[in-house]
Amino acid sequence: MHFRSLNRIFAPMIPSFLIAAPHSGSGKTTVARGLMALLRQKGYHVQPFKCGPDYIDTKFHERVCGRPSVNLDSFFASEEHLRELFDHYSKDADIAIVEGMMGLFDGYNRDRGSSAEIARILGLPIVLVVDARSAAYSMAALLQGFIQFRPDLTYAGVIFNKVSSERHAQMLREVADEVGIPCLGCLPKSTELETASRYLGLDFNLPLPPPKEGVMPLEDIIERHVDWERLTACATNVGTRRVASDVAETITDATRRVPTGGILVARNAESFSFLYQETLDRLSTLGPIEFFDPEDEIVNGKWLNGKFLYLPGGYPEKHLETLVKAEATRRAIKEFAEQGGHIVAECGGMMYLCQSIITDEGEFPMCGVLPYKISARKADRRLSLGYRQFTLNGKEYRGHEFHYTQFVGDTPPSIVQVYDAKGHPVSTPILRYKNVLASYTHLSGSSVFPLHL
Repeated sequence: MHFRSLNRIFAPMIPSFLIAAPHSGSGKTTVARGLMALLRQKGYHVQPFKCGPDYIDTKFHERVCGRPSVNLDSFFASEEHLRELFDHYSKDADIAIVEGMMGLFDGYNRDRGSSAEIARILGLPIVLVVDARSAAYSMAALLQGFIQFRPDLTYAGVIFNKVSSERHAQMLREVADEVGIPCLGCLPKSTELETASRYLGLDFNLPLPPPKEGVMPLEDIIERHVDWERLTACATNVGTRRVASDVAETITDATRRVPTGGILVARNAESFSFLYQETLDRLSTLGPIEFFDPEDEIVNGKWLNGKFLYLPGGYPEKHLETLVKAEATRRAIKEFAEQGGHIVAECGGMMYLCQSIITDEGEFPMCGVLPYKISARKADRRLSLGYRQFTLNGKEYRGHEFHYTQFVGDTPPSIVQVYDAKGHPVSTPILRYKNVLASYTHLSGSSVFPLHL
C-alpha cells in the first residue's frame, strides 16, 4: 500500500456498519467475529476495523477475515484522516465491519474518542448488541435512551444476546417494534455459543483447532439466529470521499530523513507482535520492509547496517530464555545502537533494549543499550494505562500505554514531558540514547516515526 498516492484515490461505496454495545461484556466481540466469519463464508471480502488503540482484537479479525484489521481512533487521527483510512483500506472490499470498544459512548473524555464518535465521523449505522438477561420490557427504556441520546447517530438495528427462551425473544422483538428499531436477531444464552466464541478467540499464536465435536461453529450460530441479509441490505453506503494530500506530504517530509538501507521490523508471534497496520504501511512508503525474529540467532550483524530498526511491543517477558539464547542478535543490536543506528522501540521493544528483565524466576540479560532494569515480578505488577502525547523537535506524537511491568528503582528522566489525553502530565518517560528513541508508549499509526533523531 502506498500512502503517497492516496490523494488520487476515490473509494467505492460498500455496505458498512459498526457493532457496539451499551457496556463491555454485552457480546459485541462475539457478534463481530461471528458476522465476519459468516460473511466471509458467504463469499464476501470483509474489511475489518477496530475502534480505539487495541492491537489484539485486530489480530483475531485478521484470522477470521484473511486481511489486516485497521484501528480507527479519533485521539490518534483527525476526522479527515479517519475518513482517509476507512476509504483506503475498504476500497477493494465488499463490506466493512467495525468493532466498537467498551460502551458505545465511552471515550477518553466523556464521548470523545468513543465508538459513537467514530460512527458519527464515518456516517456508519450502528448495530447495538444488548445483554438481555433477566429483562424484557425494561429494554424499551434502554433502547429509547440510546436512540434519542445522540440524534445525529443512526441505528441499523439491535441484536439481543443471552436470550433465555423463544417467549423471551418474542417479548424483545415487541420491544424493538415499539421503540422503532429493527430487531436483527436474538442470540440464545447457551454454553454452546460461549464455547464457539472462545474458538474464535483463542491465542492468536496458535493455529485454529477444529471445532469440538458437537459444538456448532460460531458463524453457523450467527446465521441461525441473526438476520444477516437484512443487516447487509440496510447497512448504509458510506459514500465516496476524495482523500486529501496531507498524509502524502507528511510521509514525504519523513522520507528525507530515513536511513537509506530500508526498514527492519522485529516481528514475532508474541514477543514483538503489537503492530498497527497503518504503521507498517506508512513505513513501507519510506523504504523496503524486512522482518526478523529477535528470538532467532543471527550469523552476521552487518545485515543491520544502514537500516532503520523498529522494535514494537509485545510480551518479551514470556520468552526470556529464548531471547537470552539469541546472544548474537542481542549483541548485533547493541553494536548497531552504539554506532549511531536509528532505532524506535516501544514498550516490549524498549524492555528488550534495557540491561535486563527480572521475573520471579530470575534476571535475564537483554541488549544492554539502555542502562535500566525492568521488573516483571508479580509483586511489582502495576497497571499503566491510557493515551499519551508529547512534542519532540516541534512535532506532536500520540500513542497509547498499556503495561504491568515497571522500571526497577526510580523512573528514568524523560527528554520531554508526556501528557495524557486531557493534557495532564504523566510520568511516562521518553528515552533517548544516541539515535535510539524508546518508551512504554506505542506510537499511533497516524504518527510518523521520529526518524529525524
